[in-house]
Amino acid sequence: MSDVIALAKDLIRRPSVTPLDEGCQTLMAERLERLGFVIEPMVFEDTTNLWARRGSEGPLFCFAGHTDVVPAGPLDKWHTPPFEPTIMDGMLYGRGAADMKGSLAAMVVATERFVAAHPDHQGSIAFLITSDEEGPFINGTVRVIDTLEARNEKIRWCIVGEPSSTAVVGDVVKNGRRGSITGDLLVRGVQGHVAYPHLADNPIHKAAPALAELAATVWDEGNTYFPPTSFQIANIQAGTGASNVIPGELQVQFNFRFSTELTDMDIRERVEALLTRHGLDFELKWTLSGQPFLTDTGALLEATVAAVAAVNGQQPALLTTGGTSDGRFIAPTGAEVIELGPVNATIHKVNECVKADDLDLLADMYQGVLEHLLA
Repeated sequence: MSDVIALAKDLIRRPSVTPLDEGCQTLMAERLERLGFVIEPMVFEDTTNLWARRGSEGPLFCFAGHTDVVPAGPLDKWHTPPFEPTIMDGMLYGRGAADMKGSLAAMVVATERFVAAHPDHQGSIAFLITSDEEGPFINGTVRVIDTLEARNEKIRWCIVGEPSSTAVVGDVVKNGRRGSITGDLLVRGVQGHVAYPHLADNPIHKAAPALAELAATVWDEGNTYFPPTSFQIANIQAGTGASNVIPGELQVQFNFRFSTELTDMDIRERVEALLTRHGLDFELKWTLSGQPFLTDTGALLEATVAAVAAVNGQQPALLTTGGTSDGRFIAPTGAEVIELGPVNATIHKVNECVKADDLDLLADMYQGVLEHLLA
């Protein structure tokens, strides 16, 4: 069993469902401390975070990731217990195998190998690890970044270990992410009897044309790096459950994933203008989860493409698709940020798994990036 697989198994055994860490960061910190890393735990409310750094000079390279996992779901649907890592037919099964304890193991082992080969490497290496990436993301990476910014500790390059790959490890590198903003809409009407609609005001009927227009709107065409902005209704609620009552209120939750062609303020203004034009009596609360970010050039991207190509024999595709990641908190500091991790086909599913050999290849890729940047 390789060092990467052994560490990945040790991490998977710990049932670190958000925001619990269950000793994962301590396990990683012990390995890093032996390499000369200064270990700085940062606990905010219910969230355990780790900042570990080797070296005091710039440039600062950072591995970022999370020890928390989503709940296992129905245990009877799993082939093997979710927190008992098992290799079957070359696949490592367990909650977090792909998202993202496999990446964490590859990061640590890659760093161990790099430091052994280059004990006096240039610059500094850091790990930014949180137990709150899958949850509210209030006391995790964003709080660590606030702490680093307050003391002017600047990350130059950052690899986030999110499972970026599609078919084989390294076939996709995420060099940016779309922004995300959610709207919670309340439309008011007047409750009444369905047989007397003239005495009521149905908020569903009033809102339906506006919602249809929102869904049909082309918000932008995207650009070279980003797909077009998308709008999706996620939740809708109205009514008492009775068939003879016109509801008095309609609640709708929708989300935009937006490109750099729009700002969140553009979206807010356009949506509110549309709802007003439809004559709705409404309240709208916005929650901005993250701005879009992009690393389109630079030493990190070049090093990553070269490291992946050296292992895989072909260059990765550079994409910005998918959900949000903690890169959204790191990129605004001015850091170059990319995401590189294993195949994401089973993340958040029962029987989450990753090809065991892929984790060893991922460690080779991570080590290759360090070689290009800091050797």
